Amino acid sequence: MSRRIIVFVFSFFILHSAFAQSTNAAAVPLTAPALPDAGLSLLRVFGALALVIGLFLGGVWLFKNWKRLAVQRGRAPKLNILETRSLGGRHSVSVIGYEQERFLIATSPAGVSLLSHLPNAVEAESPAPEKITPPPSFAQALAQVLKGK
Repeated sequence: MSRRIIVFVFSFFILHSAFAQSTNAAAVPLTAPALPDAGLSLLRVFGALALVIGLFLGGVWLFKNWKRLAVQRGRAPKLNILETRSLGGRHSVSVIGYEQERFLIATSPAGVSLLSHLPNAVEAESPAPEKITPPPSFAQALAQVLKGK
């Protein structure tokens, strides 16, 4: 078995040396390729870095604002917290709106309780008509100023 290994190794070296001699004769001397411009390489590296950082920050923004974008595309939410005021500690009062109805609730560590049912949003937004008095004429305004002296 050792004789077979020796013959194999010897024949390998003979074939390798013969092949190397035949390829060296026809080989063209190799020259090192020219190096690219350093300024262009730096521009490409920083451009790629800016692209990766921009994609990362865009992904973070999208992750944080996903719910807001989903609500804008879909229907508007029916339940909203219109206003909240803290009363100190862990107590607060909030105005909750559901569609056109509004409720005043109180929150505390003991739970949530309904304080009052407020007027509908449509009724509250339309104020009662006020009497509008026209401004006095120039003659009336002048008479008032002269009487005041």
